[in-house]
Amino acid sequence: MRAVSILAILGLLVVPFVGDSFMAYQLGLYLLFGIVGQGIALCWGRAGFLPLGQALFFGIGAYISGYALKTYGDSYVALIPFMLLAILIPGILAGIIGALVFSRSVGSGPYFSLITLAVSMVGFQLANSLEWLTGGFNGLTRIPGLPGIDTYETLYFVIVPALALSTLLVAYILRSPFGQLLAAISQNEERAQFFGFKTSSLKALAFGISAAIAGFAGALYAPHQGIVTPQAVGFLLSAELVIWTAVGGRSTLWGPVVGAVVIGFLASELRDIFQYWEIVVALVFIGVVLKFPDGIVGAIASVTTRLRRPVSTADGNRRKQTAPPREQVSETALVFEDIFVQVGPVKILDGLTFSLDEKNITCLIGPNGAGKTSVFNAMTGKLPIRAGNIQWGGTSVTGKQGFEMTRLGIGRKFQVPSVFNDLTISQNIDIAIWSNRLRFTDLFLTSPYSWTSGILKQVEDVFPFLKVSNKKAGDLSQGQRQMLEFAMTIMTEPALLLLDEPCAGLSTAETHEMIGAIEAFNAGGDMTTVIIEHDMQVVERLADKVLVMSQGRLLAEGSVADIKADPAVQAVYGGGTK
Repeated sequence: MRAVSILAILGLLVVPFVGDSFMAYQLGLYLLFGIVGQGIALCWGRAGFLPLGQALFFGIGAYISGYALKTYGDSYVALIPFMLLAILIPGILAGIIGALVFSRSVGSGPYFSLITLAVSMVGFQLANSLEWLTGGFNGLTRIPGLPGIDTYETLYFVIVPALALSTLLVAYILRSPFGQLLAAISQNEERAQFFGFKTSSLKALAFGISAAIAGFAGALYAPHQGIVTPQAVGFLLSAELVIWTAVGGRSTLWGPVVGAVVIGFLASELRDIFQYWEIVVALVFIGVVLKFPDGIVGAIASVTTRLRRPVSTADGNRRKQTAPPREQVSETALVFEDIFVQVGPVKILDGLTFSLDEKNITCLIGPNGAGKTSVFNAMTGKLPIRAGNIQWGGTSVTGKQGFEMTRLGIGRKFQVPSVFNDLTISQNIDIAIWSNRLRFTDLFLTSPYSWTSGILKQVEDVFPFLKVSNKKAGDLSQGQRQMLEFAMTIMTEPALLLLDEPCAGLSTAETHEMIGAIEAFNAGGDMTTVIIEHDMQVVERLADKVLVMSQGRLLAEGSVADIKADPAVQAVYGGGTK
């Protein structure tokens, strides 16, 4: 990809010498739109949320640049602070919008798209009405070019390096831990939260960066066009930017640029020869998206990938640096105090009370619908608690979110294997190692990729398939994905481990392997483990203590022998074996 990017930039620099100045002028405009598209692709293709108002930030950058050029057009010293503001203001504004929207809930992508659309419409109305600031309907006119740079002859040679800079920045982000975390969030945001990452902040940061990129392009748009009108912040341009990104390939680095150039020149040619040229452009868009969902560049990339023969490799050679230690939790008492959870008219947990103050293995059993998984959901913020209090280590955890629970030393494995299917085994392990260790300054460094931990070798010894590092998690069997998620959860080094039916869907051999793993990692006596399980053979093998639930209440507790002999338990629960 690096060689392709270098060749592309060199090829673009040759264009003015093989074409005319007007062609370079047109291409320069489309390259600016492509830069904005790269920011959209960062959000949409990598992080999984679609901004529908990116023209707002492009237009803000253009207006700031246009004002500065009209006022201080002959001095680079005076212009540079305004050009920086053209980048910073859109980035900060977008970061604030993202933080407000994404903090509301996990999976707020559709609402985010609608809100950015609405904000863009508001921006368009303000640009029309604030005539003293924006020039109103007519916009800012007679904007001079950059000092000493001719719009038609030499500005193009500023735009191409700007594209190279944007490409380099986005490529670096995609390869950084931050880029990998965005990919993880896109695939499984809840799982990312339960590795201790505040996903709302990471998505807001990505949105802020994409808006800053748009402002950067807008700052060059003003001297390129010599005019900035409200259309530069409007929804129509925002929609076109999304279309160009989709056509070129939202999951690729060069896709947005290719889409903007192809559609831009196609529209330019058709506009002069065909009255209904918009229909043709729309049909091209529909055809490309239906035939090539990953866009033009994505389709080409998939072909070249298939031509390469995949090689299974281990990644131990790159993990040579001991990861920073994570904060340990000393107090480990778990207390449920009269917990009530109700959804509509249905009582899910009805005055549930119990406490666990020993570092051992407790199995939570009960018939279907007893409320077992709801215990974990209430504890980790997935279900709202109407009354009562949950304490862990002397701290109330009632109402806390998943990332906060992980930071308190609580690790959770879900009933259905919850991993990052489109990431490799190695990339899944990266994210587990980074849990509660990755600082903000580490997000954009390469050193976290070399981190290892003492527990990683133990995990790989227990599950040897994890050493085949470049295999995608989604290509693993059900049992292997269960084991991968268990291994990742263990690598967060939790003080409290919550396992929801860890043997579900496993063969008999895999069940024994999972039981052995649970025993091995609990042998040190430094972890409290709570397991939801239906298989009584698993319970008998693992449990130091058993809690029995029925209809959202605690029915009985004690040793396996005590539970088996309890008449109340015998009346409501008859376990099975695998």
